[in-house]
Amino acid sequence: NETIVLETTKGRVVIALRPDLAPGHVERIKTLAAQGFYDGVPFHRVIDGFMAQTGDPTGTGSGGSDLPDLKAEFNAEPHVRGTCSM
Repeated sequence: NETIVLETTKGRVVIALRPDLAPGHVERIKTLAAQGFYDGVPFHRVIDGFMAQTGDPTGTGSGGSDLPDLKAEFNAEPHVRGTCSM
């Protein structure tokens, strides 16, 4: 299985990629990571015991890359603890 690693000040997070469920989103995160887009990006929203949001270089939750928006790739997989969504 293909993975991507998120290095944080609190430790390493290994994310399993699921191109079978969201091929466009997997390709996009790989592209942006390879470009260094996520380097030094803060977690802009954290709710203890629930979720943490990152990926916006403006730190507001409203920013994004210059790449075109992706088509939604919804699926029936449950969002259980440890799920990473884009």
